[in-house]
Amino acid sequence: MDIVVFGAGGLGSLLGGLLAREHTVTLVGREPHMEAIRADGLRISGAIEATVSPDAAREPPETADLAIVCVKTFDTESAADALTECALETCLSVQNGLGNEAILADRLDATVLAGTATYGAVHSAPGAVKCNGIGRVTLGPPSGGSSTTADRVGEAFETAGVVTTVASDMPERLWEKLAVNAGLNATTALARLDNGAVLDGDAETVATAAARETATVARSEGVPLEDAKAEDALARVAEATAENTSSMHQDVLDGRRTEVDAINGYVERRAEAHGINAPVNATMARLLRAFEAARDLR
Repeated sequence: MDIVVFGAGGLGSLLGGLLAREHTVTLVGREPHMEAIRADGLRISGAIEATVSPDAAREPPETADLAIVCVKTFDTESAADALTECALETCLSVQNGLGNEAILADRLDATVLAGTATYGAVHSAPGAVKCNGIGRVTLGPPSGGSSTTADRVGEAFETAGVVTTVASDMPERLWEKLAVNAGLNATTALARLDNGAVLDGDAETVATAAARETATVARSEGVPLEDAKAEDALARVAEATAENTSSMHQDVLDGRRTEVDAINGYVERRAEAHGINAPVNATMARLLRAFEAARDLR
């Protein structure tokens, strides 16, 4: 399969590098990372050790069978615009938050799939990425159900050794991931804590409340995500990544814009649309937006 990975940071580089073991892959990202890959290949270390030689560019190629979008949520529109110049059959989003697939589908003449990825990845140096943990890619139609396109993409991932599940219940899986991110990312970012801190004490109280609010909104959206399932998912991810720094926490530490608008902000907006109170998500979203505004990050 001919694959382009748009947004070759940590996760994008890792997925693209793993897929390059069996497929033709073009990574699209920033310099000097792309330059280093062109010169010496991509070095994968950690839980997986490999050196691969995908193409590396600043812009997507003219054609591809599959585009994997890994950019931050606030860059989804620009990614979609760039990919309109590439003749695509399929586009898979493995981004945080909700709403990315609709943006991509509105702009691209391609079948759009939704996905989640739990591989741990850190862009460690130009031309290098570290795998902090072997996870799973889950993908399927954004509205649920089966799809021969999803089956074909899942088979391509499995062929390259990427642990993959093709799922028919992606709406619930996406909302479950949103509940985890709403509780884990914002709490750790605001309190400057590692992920394991949300397993007990005040951090657990706040994170769990955010996850429960998200599940409530999900049900109002017609997605049968129960509070207990959202809470269990939050605890499971926090325990598995206890010593990690969440992506939103890292963004705050580095003075970068966060994805709060597509996570807690999304819960806040959909709650308001349904006349539901989501005070924890709303408060965390407003605090993070205030942090960004004070630093001219928005």
